[in-house]
Amino acid sequence: MNSLLSIRDDVAAALSAGAPVVALESTVIAQGLPRPQNLETARKMEAAVRKVGAIPATIGILGGKIVIGLSDEQLAFFANCDGVAKVSPADFSAVIAAGVPGATTVAGTMFAASRAGIPILATGGIGGVHRGGEDSLDISADLTELARTQVAVVCSGAKAILDLPRTLEVLETLAVPVVGFGTSEFPAFYSQESGLPLLHRVDTPEEAANLVHVQWELGHLGHGTRAGILFAQPPPQACSLPRAEVESLVAQSLESAEAYGVQGKGVTPFLLQDMAKRSGGRTLQANIALLIANADLAGRIAVAYCAVRSALPR
Repeated sequence: MNSLLSIRDDVAAALSAGAPVVALESTVIAQGLPRPQNLETARKMEAAVRKVGAIPATIGILGGKIVIGLSDEQLAFFANCDGVAKVSPADFSAVIAAGVPGATTVAGTMFAASRAGIPILATGGIGGVHRGGEDSLDISADLTELARTQVAVVCSGAKAILDLPRTLEVLETLAVPVVGFGTSEFPAFYSQESGLPLLHRVDTPEEAANLVHVQWELGHLGHGTRAGILFAQPPPQACSLPRAEVESLVAQSLESAEAYGVQGKGVTPFLLQDMAKRSGGRTLQANIALLIANADLAGRIAVAYCAVRSALPR
């Protein structure tokens, strides 16, 4: 696997020294946000990680290799190139073999980050059970990857277009801890509230880091699966939208997607773009704000986690 990894020098040095590193996905650049906000946001996320003392490592596939830590030039390439493949774990071999550029989803980024030894990842919202998923079985690989990969994912819940109650049920079935950061309610991406209570909560990066350490230790003891952790942070109050308004936007956008015959991996980008238009750009601004806030939090957790590890007896 190492022959397929290309790790940026500063990322490799940080990992070797036990310094904090945060993995960032690249589908948000290639497919998730419009131009030029995609590149601007990617740079702001990396800056947020650096500001708190961690090293950002945005992950993507280029030239037949998994790149752990895209350069600024490579970020710009992903932001401006049409036709970049959307890569989940099932797509790695085909995309690498074809030598085409690929942007990693949350699941794909978890897969790559774990192989590189990066334990913390920041994103906007994870994938989950799609509405109507009880019939279509359309369930994101993000959930199964969380069940088998020891990476802590910092997000603002699952994307609002999904079936949030069923998503939480699947995560519970897969033994993935879902932990609110500063909240006891599962955030709904654009909205702070979902009406879905969480059993577990932390309020500081240090508490989160200690939980990560314990989860990994339990995995080493053979406790169930080697699951990751989902930290769910509400979107910033200043840009969050009322849940009822978001539900109305989702319903309208789902009707549009059906009318246009949008299917498969194109559904989520279509819905997010359609909702941005219908909301006058407010969902887009919320998305950008929560992405940067989650990058900041992931950086702080990564720093605290390194402190926990350094304090352990050798």
